[in-house]
Formats: sequence, C-alpha cells, structure tokens
Amino acid sequence: MYVITGGAGFIGSNTAAAIEAEGLGDIVVSDRLRNKNKWRNVSKRMLYNIVFPEETVDFLNAHESKVQAVIHFGSVSSPLETDVDLIVRNNIRTTWDLWRWCVAHQVPFVYASSAAVYGNGENGFSDDFSTEALAKLRPLSAFAWSKLLIDRKIAQTIEQDKKTPPQWVGLRFFNLYGPNEYHKGVHQSVVPQIYAQAKAGRLFPLFRSERPDYADGEQKRDFMWIDDCVDVIVWFLKHPHVSGLFNVGTGTARSYLDVLNAVYAAIGEKPETDFMPLPDNLKERYQYFTQADVSKLRAVGYDKPFTALEDGVARYVRDYLATNDIYK
Repeated sequence: MYVITGGAGFIGSNTAAAIEAEGLGDIVVSDRLRNKNKWRNVSKRMLYNIVFPEETVDFLNAHESKVQAVIHFGSVSSPLETDVDLIVRNNIRTTWDLWRWCVAHQVPFVYASSAAVYGNGENGFSDDFSTEALAKLRPLSAFAWSKLLIDRKIAQTIEQDKKTPPQWVGLRFFNLYGPNEYHKGVHQSVVPQIYAQAKAGRLFPLFRSERPDYADGEQKRDFMWIDDCVDVIVWFLKHPHVSGLFNVGTGTARSYLDVLNAVYAAIGEKPETDFMPLPDNLKERYQYFTQADVSKLRAVGYDKPFTALEDGVARYVRDYLATNDIYK
C-alpha cells in the first residue's frame, strides 16, 4: 500500500497512475478534492481509500503493517502565498510529523522539495546535501524557505547519525508540465495556458525581462515532462537501498519563448508573441534561470534519457489538450 499525500494533485495523481500501471500495490490518496474538477485527476484510478489530510496519521496507524511507502507531495505550493503560518503548519509541521512516523515504523519516505530553494541561483543548482551547502541557499519565497528548512532538518538528522526511515528520498522538482495540472489555475505550467489562448485566437503574453542580460521571453527554466518525473519516482520505489536528496529536472534550461514556439508547432500554426510587465508581487520572487544538476541522480544509477521540450509539448497537445479527455 502506497499512501500519497497530495495524491489528487498534479504530481501525486500522475504518480498514482504509474503505481497502478506498474502493479506495485494499493493506492491511498490523502488530499482534499473540494468543489471543482480536481477529482477527475484520480477518477480513472482504483483507489484503496481517500482520506483527508488531518486523517492521514490515524490512517497510517491503523494500517501500518500494509504501508510500503509514504509519498509526501501535499503542501501549500504557491510562491505567492503570504500566510506564512499556513505554510509552517502544512509544509513544515506536517512533513516532519510524517518523517517521524516513518522513522518510528521503519517505512520508506519520499517527499517533495523544490528547485525554488535555489533562489536566484547565485549558489548554483547542485543538490549537495551537506548542512554547509544548504545553509548558503537563499530562497525567495516563504514556500521555498519551508522546503529548504525540511531539507536542512533532515540533513542535520543524517549528520548527527540519528535514526531515519529505511529509505528516504527528497526530490527537488524543477518546472514540470503535463496532464492533471489544470486545477492549479494560474500556477499550472504555461503550456496549457498558451494552448488555450492560441486556440481561441488570442495571444498569451510572456513576462518582460527587467534584467539587461535577459531579453523578453528569454528567461529560462528546466522544463520537464511529467512522465519523466514519475519515472524517477517509481525508480526510487523500486530501488529501496537508495536514499538522498536529488534534483528532478532534465539538466537543460530552455526559454519561455522556446515553450511558446513548441506549442504553436504542435498545433501547426505560426507563433505569435506578446509581453507583459512582471507583476509587482513577483519581482522579488522571480527566478530568471534554473537548470538542474542531475549528476547525482545519474550517479546512483538512473540512466533513462529525458524527453526533449518539443517532444513533450507535442505529446501533451496531441494526447491530452487536443482531445475530449484531457486527464490521465
């Protein structure tokens, strides 16, 4: 039995689909579905149970002998969230409670960190797990800080030789795109947003650059097709002897203009561009460049190639966005 917090979200629901496809075990989703279409993300899965987040530990206690791993993706994930107490409660305390449960019951623990911890990139994008390296990072948002604090707490635990789960894996996700992200609204990747505007005959404005070293639309991210991300997660579940903190990205930065051009190529139309000013509430939080150093992931044995941006976008459009069923 795999318990996935945030299991109806973007990464969680895609992970659930992969676990089901691989026949690894029963799936338990810990999440809130609320009153929109988030339920569709898991509507095709045969779920053992759905529990609300506050019920998760009680559920784990009642089923401890069956739990094969706790996969913790549930969190407040918006970089614009200003309620820091909410972030502390959901991202820090909940994560640490689940870590301690997995330590006590010796259950593997996989959790979501984030590339946002790297801030403006002044210290690079290496997933060095030493307490010294982690202390140098300067996140730009409360969300990113919460993810870094958990990384630091676990690193300190390791260096102090305290007890850990039998396997623990922290995953620093870069910019993911793919099906089941639609409930995120403005926080979904730009791929479906560009697609929707293009099909409606409107332009999707990219952010203007406020730095002289980046032209408008040339801000770069490490964009990763969700299936590649999930392949990494499943690989760790199948290799329980491997623990650590790992970047999950392609290792190649591409511009937002590259993404826009890929979407227009996928729908067979000539690309059109427009630009808008960077909103004031993003200026201090905006990353102009991210690129995963995936050497540590490769070193532990993950050798599958990653999907090129153009191929991933084409697949997203062809298999999901341009069909009558956009959900996995």
